[in-house]
Amino acid sequence: MRSHTKEGCTVIGALSMLPVVLATGGFDHKIRLWDATSGTCPKIYRFGESQVNCLATSTDKGLLLGGGNPLINLFDLKSQSDSPVFSYEGHTNNVTALGFQRDGKWLYSASEDGTLKVWDIRSPTCQYSYDCGAAINTAVLHPNQMEIITGDQTGCVKVWDLSMNALREEHTPAVESPIQSISIASTGKFMTVGSHKGHVFVYKTEDGKMELKTDFQAHNMYLLKCVISPNTNVLATASADKTVRLWNTETWVQERVLQQHQRWVWDAVFSADSLYLVTASSDQSAKLWDLQTGEVVRNYLGHSLAVTCVTLNDTRS
Repeated sequence: MRSHTKEGCTVIGALSMLPVVLATGGFDHKIRLWDATSGTCPKIYRFGESQVNCLATSTDKGLLLGGGNPLINLFDLKSQSDSPVFSYEGHTNNVTALGFQRDGKWLYSASEDGTLKVWDIRSPTCQYSYDCGAAINTAVLHPNQMEIITGDQTGCVKVWDLSMNALREEHTPAVESPIQSISIASTGKFMTVGSHKGHVFVYKTEDGKMELKTDFQAHNMYLLKCVISPNTNVLATASADKTVRLWNTETWVQERVLQQHQRWVWDAVFSADSLYLVTASSDQSAKLWDLQTGEVVRNYLGHSLAVTCVTLNDTRS
């Protein structure tokens, strides 16, 4: 394992007091589990013959989910083993998004094969499968736990109602521009949709239907991720232009640019208190940013190829 440099900075207060799950995955077919405060890597999960496209952590911090091409692997974080406890088979192309239902009763996954699937965590058999009709690039679970919103290669955003077991709503904000990333506020009141061409569309969602509120150009190169902070005050957008940009969700004015990555920034995730952000980049690093200063306070180094995804769970149990 490559040695890790501890930054000359104060201990990260919010993260140091909490049990934290921080994991990254990438093109080197590995998932690395990190000690968030020291920057060391106590465990590595090998993902077989596939790169790791996306990651998710269960609410209780006990399970880690990884999506590749085309397998989904489930790891038990409390086990000493580095082998998956379950592998979910059914997708035929890259898995691009996945996540856990809040109470850990089921999980969902989306793929470039055009399907959205719902799985029982205790069974490798798919419970429901929805045909999107195009490669799915992103999917998020609504805070109400009953809707999954997908964004696809044709520029369509679709709302899948699990109680109806059907497609309920469809919008095309970016004609002929793939939807790359979607994020919905923890309150369920608004949602951001990021297009491949760097445009962000903001939808009001609190009345149960999507209504376009505003839109703006966030990046002049590919937008790879948009994510709303847990307190809903900030939107972070990550891009092929090597930057992460922070936007005020009241005014949609840019507040700060984070720019220490050397290559594309693929993924980003906020800490539970919305004061920190972890990013993943093709420069083979993940970085922890203090959003009050805009400075990097920790580098996570060890991947031998691009780091494409990150998951963080530092919520209080």
